[in-house]
Amino acid sequence: MLEGFDFSNFWEDSEYALKEYVSEPPTDEMIDSVERELGYKLPASYIWLMKQHNGGVPVNTCFPTNEPTSWAEDHVAITGIFGIGREKDYSLCGTMGSQFMIDEWEYPPIGVALCDCPSGGHDMIFLDYRECGPSGEPKVVHIDQEMDYEITPLADSFEEFIRGLVNEENF
Repeated sequence: MLEGFDFSNFWEDSEYALKEYVSEPPTDEMIDSVERELGYKLPASYIWLMKQHNGGVPVNTCFPTNEPTSWAEDHVAITGIFGIGREKDYSLCGTMGSQFMIDEWEYPPIGVALCDCPSGGHDMIFLDYRECGPSGEPKVVHIDQEMDYEITPLADSFEEFIRGLVNEENF
């Protein structure tokens, strides 16, 4: 699980992040309950990370892309990573969570909304289960509501996504 990755400077625990994203570490019962509600098995690397720090705003908020998106020519940006739970608005089953984005914002039901973006809902990062099925290891994709829900592949796994985040200063 994210072996050798240095998390000492991973999270930006601002007042905003703590209020909107960060929850207590999830119990196994909470994880099972959220997975049942979503209809998907969450990646082991994501669960491991959420047991260390359940949701939040990372210091590095950009992920490089090989193609332009509505955000930038060469990357996407995230505001925060949803935690496992229901109490925070920005958690997997929170009021602004995965099902809300599919039901209210009409994102395609391909998996689980994982990260929101600075556009205020007009693009999102999803765990994409189309190839692997609801119990497999999902890819991570960017979905752009402004571009007719265009899907841009980002990473083959959650771990690859986390390892690939870079600081906005790189752009």
